[in-house]
Amino acid sequence: MLTGIEEVDWASLGHAYGPADDVPALLRGLASADPAERETALDGMYGAVHHQGDVYDSTLACIPFLLELVADPGVQDRGGIVELLTSIGGIELDDEDGDLDCPAGSCPDDADFVPAANFAMAAAAIAAGADVFLCLVDDADPEVRLAAPVALASLHPDPARVLRLLRERLTVEPDTEARLALVAAVGRIALRHAALRAETVDWLGWLARAAQDPGLRLAALAQLARCAPGRIPDDIVRWVTGLLEEIRTVPRPEPDAGGGESGAARFPVTLVGQVRELLEEHAAGRRTPWTEELLRTLHGALDDRVDDRIALILAQLRSPDPGQRSDAVWLCGGLTRLWRGRYEEVVRLVGAQLADPDARLREAATSFLERLFELAGPAADALAGVLAEGLAGGPAELTGRTGRDGALLALARSGDARAVPLLARVLEGPGEVRRELLYAVEGLGPSAAGLAPLLRRRLAAVELDEEVYDRAAPLLYALAAVRGAQALPEVLRVLRGAPEHRREWVREAVARTLAAFGPAAREAVPELRELLGADSAAVATAAARALWAVEGDADAVVPVLVRWLRPGSSGAERCAAAQALGAIGPAAAGAARALRPGLTSRDLWERVRCAAALWRVAGETERTLPVLLAAWEENRHARVDIAECLAEMGPAAAPVAELPILAELTRRRRHNAREGASGSHDVHQDEKLLTLCRAALARMERCGPRQGGGAAGGGHGSAGGGHGSTDGGHGAAGGGPGSTGGLA
Repeated sequence: MLTGIEEVDWASLGHAYGPADDVPALLRGLASADPAERETALDGMYGAVHHQGDVYDSTLACIPFLLELVADPGVQDRGGIVELLTSIGGIELDDEDGDLDCPAGSCPDDADFVPAANFAMAAAAIAAGADVFLCLVDDADPEVRLAAPVALASLHPDPARVLRLLRERLTVEPDTEARLALVAAVGRIALRHAALRAETVDWLGWLARAAQDPGLRLAALAQLARCAPGRIPDDIVRWVTGLLEEIRTVPRPEPDAGGGESGAARFPVTLVGQVRELLEEHAAGRRTPWTEELLRTLHGALDDRVDDRIALILAQLRSPDPGQRSDAVWLCGGLTRLWRGRYEEVVRLVGAQLADPDARLREAATSFLERLFELAGPAADALAGVLAEGLAGGPAELTGRTGRDGALLALARSGDARAVPLLARVLEGPGEVRRELLYAVEGLGPSAAGLAPLLRRRLAAVELDEEVYDRAAPLLYALAAVRGAQALPEVLRVLRGAPEHRREWVREAVARTLAAFGPAAREAVPELRELLGADSAAVATAAARALWAVEGDADAVVPVLVRWLRPGSSGAERCAAAQALGAIGPAAAGAARALRPGLTSRDLWERVRCAAALWRVAGETERTLPVLLAAWEENRHARVDIAECLAEMGPAAAPVAELPILAELTRRRRHNAREGASGSHDVHQDEKLLTLCRAALARMERCGPRQGGGAAGGGHGSAGGGHGSTDGGHGAAGGGPGSTGGLA
């Protein structure tokens, strides 16, 4: 075994961590009789030789030996090696259109040439030896039979032969999950090879109707929808719901309860092992854990058929099977994150899961509701009920990232006033307060004003050491949200006593809080005037906004802000100055000349910030509106800020802004949707965009012509003549350390 391994000059090859002279030991470890050594070796292969999916020269040298290991029935855990080879082969399993060729224009001098060439060579090398996978579909090891179909569909150079083999094997395969893998591999062939698609789609359609096993019918239906979306039946919800009920009621062996000593517990801690344990934990106690992946595939195929997807999730949430309800909750997350829709009933039913005895289901429901913000309203009663039950255990039951901790965060983010006394209990307790809870105070409005004394007490207890920013910033944010000016002495203590480490961040956070206090922070004027001269634009502009909010003296702050707009300042510095000028509004009209060059900046965010500020200080519609609308089309992530400005413009933005706003309101996909990535504030930001778009249209239709400059409709330059306004200030997602942009 591993003949010729010593003939390779491994030391001259490399992997993610340097010379590859350790690779022979890893390869031998894969063939070890010791399961712990096999797992450690596999973890090493993924960690170094195939680090984060990369292919190195040492990876290429490993391929013949990995194929040899796979072919030897005496080697245990070969399913993991098959999966490793499938990944090395260059096929991204979530990217059906993955291209193994070098990027257009690549040449040996290009930075991307070597990685692309390695992927192509890996694919060719594994394809040349892919016949080894043909014998694995009937291997005695079910894990090997589970991994072999996708390897064949992805890597074998004769897809027609593979298709025949997979379909034949399906008639005799005894293992449920291996049968599902065979169907998934057939679907992959249909997607990758157009010449075989029609035949394969017809076969999938037949299997979806004719198979005796309802799980197999569901798998075929999911692949049919994936390969031929046009053939998704109109009654897909009824069909799938019926299959799920049939799957639930078909007699099956009870799952292993996990009793007895586990050999895995003796293994070294590895990433591979941790992933395995998580998957095993997720599937533990479930009769049909494989339905989750089938439904995920089906939902992906349904794509923008949001109403059908909602109806399917509602049916799952009403199922007697907690596993199906758990699947539905996890699917809810992807659906609401990417698509706009009517989710009231979905949210209500997810809230009902909070009372379920299944801890994993409760955890899934809480995790989903945390990210909904205002959309969690229909679940507010359920959240409040769960929290009321936890009060008997004291504040500790509401903190420490318990399920109730998440329920409290969801309730607070929804804006429900019932969260206020519960937050008070948490603040009264001795333990650490989850920082997200403090940032959620802003959404509770005037009802949270009573939290100010408790926040003040917490801030007074913060030690002025190198951790002061991490501990104080969330408290400062919450105090700004409740306008807790009685905490001014404690706020100034933090400002005056902050150590050198992250001092600028602390100063900016304090200045934002002082701006929220407005004239009540007059005692802080000397410190704010000193901060106007800070070397940091973030600190200086935050201090300028605070000084304006406290004194209303534009002459004292506008020249400072204009200095940050001069040539030589960075784009971030000019953005900060523009935002501060916009917050001042018409009183900063003298800065219009300094703002105009920003309208032609190469940086989109600088153009947006300067255009919005120019409108707010001088009402220059003809200059600013084209810039804002161009940025609207260029970068969808700028649309929230732009919509806010358009809402202030009202009739001044009509009619040219009406079409893009109407188009946004009719779009089903969220403006900030990203496949494979998400942020905790994504849904909230998109709902905010929709609210601003509706407000903009309403103002365009109802308001008369605008008279003069300044912000309208509660924009940045409003708030009682400019004093005490924090809109776009403390709460702005400007990306600085004191902003919410860093939390999302």
